[in-house]
Amino acid sequence: MKVVVIGGGASGLMAAYAAAKNGNEVILVEKNEKLGKKIYITGKGRCNVTNDCPPDEFLQHVVHGEKFLRSAIYQFPPQKLMDFLESEGLPLKVERGNRVFPVSDHASDVTKTLERACKNAGVTFEFDTEILKIDVLHSTMRGIVSKNGEILCDAAVVATGGLSYPSTGSTGDGLKFAKELGHTVVPCRPSLTGLNLRGDFTPVQGVSVKNAVLTAKRGQKIIFSEMGELLFTHYGVSGPLVLSLSALINRLPPDSLSLSVDFKPALDEKTLDERLIRDFTERKNEQMKSVIRGLLPASLGLFVLNFAKISPQKQANAVTREERQKLLSALKSFPLTPTSLRGFDEAVVTSGGVDLKEVDPKTMESKKVKGLYFCGEVLDIDAFTGGFNLQIAFSTGYAAGNALKAN
Repeated sequence: MKVVVIGGGASGLMAAYAAAKNGNEVILVEKNEKLGKKIYITGKGRCNVTNDCPPDEFLQHVVHGEKFLRSAIYQFPPQKLMDFLESEGLPLKVERGNRVFPVSDHASDVTKTLERACKNAGVTFEFDTEILKIDVLHSTMRGIVSKNGEILCDAAVVATGGLSYPSTGSTGDGLKFAKELGHTVVPCRPSLTGLNLRGDFTPVQGVSVKNAVLTAKRGQKIIFSEMGELLFTHYGVSGPLVLSLSALINRLPPDSLSLSVDFKPALDEKTLDERLIRDFTERKNEQMKSVIRGLLPASLGLFVLNFAKISPQKQANAVTREERQKLLSALKSFPLTPTSLRGFDEAVVTSGGVDLKEVDPKTMESKKVKGLYFCGEVLDIDAFTGGFNLQIAFSTGYAAGNALKAN
């Protein structure tokens, strides 16, 4: 059987490898000049390839598409991926949160390993080749059309990614093909990205708070409340906590949400108030800009004082009870007003994509076109950070490639 894989990222390389191991003639077509451009930038250039946890635990970290993914993740779980990469000559290590990285800390080694495995399995590559359309006759695959002409094939695997980091080539080509062939595409939104906030946050740009609790409510319902690291930016907030939150709220209107930060989660309100009274008493002749440094980084302390309408020059013994209560409230529940998510050029993954109801979860084959397969970020599946999204790409890629049995 002749198979064309469109896209040389994580899912495409795995699909090509699995299909070639099954004895198929496989051509992988990549529009860039090299493979794995997005792999190169994952994990800050170190490539967090997967998360070393069992499938049932893995699925708890999937935000959209968990039920659909079940078959693929059991067929090719994290342990199987790790065994495969190590058997192909890539030593791995497990770090905090079960995150898995190459021992070398070089993302390029992951791509090289996958490329080598594909070549050894007999995959041929075509670079700098952009696909214009997928040719279908009577709801059956016929071939693919590029600027260089048509490649006839029995099956095509669409592994073109989503819309995140368009500079790597993820510009929605596969979503366009899917629509042209009658598939429903769930509207795409950025995920695992920062949040734009109302107001001016330049005074605290670059300030990181290690152990804050970020809470998000929709009406009276709490939809997120976790402790972790928060990073203030010129546009609002980012950091691990915010990336996780973005995965949960990217399909909700921002004006339906209210956010708040507890800068001192280890202390309840009563204990923190007692701490403030003690600080104000012991340092009664000092200015508030000095006193607040015992609780927060300098610039953030000034920002919170400003919010509580307390002059930084005011002496601690002159702070009124009402002002102290405002400061307490700001420290325990600082309000943030989201206006939008950051764009696709900053988003780690795409939320949305080819509707899962129109794809076979065991084989990744289209239910509308015989011989057409989808895998990776082009599908409406996304997860939290920690290696989960790359594993989804590998698992769905493997399911698609493995389903293609040579005639």
